Amino acid sequence: MKKSRLVLIGNGMAGVRTLEELLKMAPDLYDITVFGAEPHPNYNRILLSPVLAGEQTIDEIILNPLDWYAENGITLHLGKTVTEIDRVRRVVRASDGDGNVTEAPYDRLLIATGSNPFILPVPGKDLQGVISYRDIADTQAMIDAAAKYKHAIVIGGGLLGLEAANGLMLRGMQVTVVHIAPWLMERQLDETAGQLLQRSLEQRGLKFEIGAQTAALIGDKDGRVMAVQFKDGRELPADLVVMAAGIRPNTALAEKAGIHCNRGIVVSDTLQTVTDPRIYAMGECAAHRGVAYGLVAPLFEQAKVCATHLAQFGIGRYVGSQVSTKLKVTGIDLYSAGDFMGGEGCEEIVMSDPYAGVYKKLVVKDDKLVGACLYGDTVDGSWYFKLVREGRKIHDIRDRLMFGESNLGDTGHEGQNRAVAMADTDEVCGCNGITKGQIVKAIKMQGLFTLDEVRKCTKASASCGSCTGLVEQLLMATAGGDYSAAPKTKAVCGCTDLGHQAVRDAIREQHLTSVDGVYKALAWRTPNGCSSCRPAINYYLLSTWPKEAVDDPQSRFINERSHANIQKDGTYSVIPRMWGGETTAAELRRIADVADKYKIPTVKVTGGQRIDLLGVKKEDLPQVWKDLDMPSGHAYAKALRTVKTCVGSEWCRFGTQDSTQMGKDLERALWRMYAPHKVKLAVSGCPRNCAESGIKDVGVIGVDSGWELYVGGNGGIKTEVAQFFCKVKTAEEVLEYSGAFLQLYREEGWYLERTVHYINRVGLDVVKKKILDDAENRKALWARLQFALDGEPDPWFEFNKAQVDVRQFAPLTLA
Repeated sequence: MKKSRLVLIGNGMAGVRTLEELLKMAPDLYDITVFGAEPHPNYNRILLSPVLAGEQTIDEIILNPLDWYAENGITLHLGKTVTEIDRVRRVVRASDGDGNVTEAPYDRLLIATGSNPFILPVPGKDLQGVISYRDIADTQAMIDAAAKYKHAIVIGGGLLGLEAANGLMLRGMQVTVVHIAPWLMERQLDETAGQLLQRSLEQRGLKFEIGAQTAALIGDKDGRVMAVQFKDGRELPADLVVMAAGIRPNTALAEKAGIHCNRGIVVSDTLQTVTDPRIYAMGECAAHRGVAYGLVAPLFEQAKVCATHLAQFGIGRYVGSQVSTKLKVTGIDLYSAGDFMGGEGCEEIVMSDPYAGVYKKLVVKDDKLVGACLYGDTVDGSWYFKLVREGRKIHDIRDRLMFGESNLGDTGHEGQNRAVAMADTDEVCGCNGITKGQIVKAIKMQGLFTLDEVRKCTKASASCGSCTGLVEQLLMATAGGDYSAAPKTKAVCGCTDLGHQAVRDAIREQHLTSVDGVYKALAWRTPNGCSSCRPAINYYLLSTWPKEAVDDPQSRFINERSHANIQKDGTYSVIPRMWGGETTAAELRRIADVADKYKIPTVKVTGGQRIDLLGVKKEDLPQVWKDLDMPSGHAYAKALRTVKTCVGSEWCRFGTQDSTQMGKDLERALWRMYAPHKVKLAVSGCPRNCAESGIKDVGVIGVDSGWELYVGGNGGIKTEVAQFFCKVKTAEEVLEYSGAFLQLYREEGWYLERTVHYINRVGLDVVKKKILDDAENRKALWARLQFALDGEPDPWFEFNKAQVDVRQFAPLTLA
């Protein structure tokens, strides 16, 4: 029997979700063709913000890889924009932009073209450096701009604009958000919550122009934006302008085909267009009963109904969605549902604690909860939304309503117990409409053990991710163990299917000592490897077989080959080491003389208590090192960077221990140590913790009776607080315990894995067992580290021993 032909225009989340639902119900009904204007498979558009912020990669947000289309017999056309729908011949035509036209006939057509960003119609909107924020290309453009330019203006203080602003700020830009409304996110928050959000974001470094109206964008002589001009005549400098002022349904193709549109492609309750029943439309481009939805949950509800009718079941109607908004804006939890603004005939129950960053407003009308707005504490958001939807009377719980479901007396619980106490019919994932019962059943029936497995099986937490914590609690309660203890194997790179641990194990078990030897023994697909695997393999060899493995300098990153940090203008940054942040007048004079002699434009004190010489020419590096006559700071390497200290008991009236000397001792013991990633230490002389020991890979805090050790801190893009490790009495024990932990990390950590992620992967209890509970193993680890570091060359002064290729420093000459 010949299959019917289904064509999907739009390869986004909504359209592909419809195909997923359809394939479950009628996998053999259609020959399916998909057209996507972008050159990427279906990805989670909501997670572009973490990509911009550097927290995730493009590969990590792909929802349906290319293999999925092939496995389901779907013909996929990427990078092709549909330009025409011929409703008479029932054919769509697409172009790749180079004049090549692709035709696809259809029996049923699904339009899921999404929306277009709204570009303010102001002079200068077409200048270079003026972009929207909608897809991967926009995200990459912002990442590229952040590496080159300084000032960014984001127009629009909604969710998208704030996420763009936060990501650009994290990448080093000075960002101002311009928002014409009187407060941020006015569609999701009331004025109080909006002002709390603004205050919190200002504390993080963002600037705001609230109520400002953009009149024009001003360009330079090269046609690139250089400033934003407001209606009141003021101007702000701008190297990059991001338009995030809203979206509009993308209806141009449908309108061209004569399909009725009115604030979207007008569809019925079956998601069929009112003009042509063979053509369906859903997602952000569709208008149902006068409403075009932009949130994930309504679009996925539409997908289920649409798939049911495409499968010819003829049942199900989409009657609209009552929506709630649960968001995490730059790490701040927000929630709103129903009529949270209130008004005539409404009562408001309000709790506000600005100091703690918590604000709750519940709106009651006719003894029913009709709306909720939450800032900072959103744990009961889904319960409030359930009350809003059910419309139940709340007089019997009104006095406890503000304090959440866990305070009703019969359901007192928290954490894992809170998840257990939920009813099976309670919704966990609002985006996908997944209940607790569905998740628990999947975990039990299919033996799911990891968060990724639950996501793939049920879709819970796979969209916006705001319900991730609750899904984790269900996993722990249902699977009966630590769900994170069985991570999926991720290949080192595309050259092999082996994961990092498998490679490390093979190097040790087979006593492999060279990069080429690893590639031969492990049947690498690419004989010479790639830029991803070569540095990792080289590190694994050196950390497994010190003084025996063959170091391959060409397998190191450019910074480690030059032993200095390359800057965006092609010059280098030189940071000499200062033991524990302590220096001398003689060292400072040498630094000043070098800056003058080599015309180094910038001298800056770093966050790690050292001095950075910025703008050094590559050909000057060897002589700069020689004239400085100071040890390498390894600021360019996956190695020990700094040991930050306070002045401690030697000078400070609050100090309980000599933190400066302890820091110097640690740094001198560890300074030539390479590791899976950069390593930072800090020593504070008292619990006031002025050296910020709580966010370092190893933090040491002096107390009256000795020292407290903390591990796994990280002050990067996502700050991680270090965990208490142990308490010791002597300085010698600080060295031994810290060194043992770092050696364990060196031997077991995966390349480019920070200590916090290593600990999260293996578990802190495992680390403690190997170091605190096993004195013999601890001493052996410390001894192995000392053996590995003994005789390690200073690359600035021992070129030959460090295998530094001095030819790279020869100045370029024109023939």
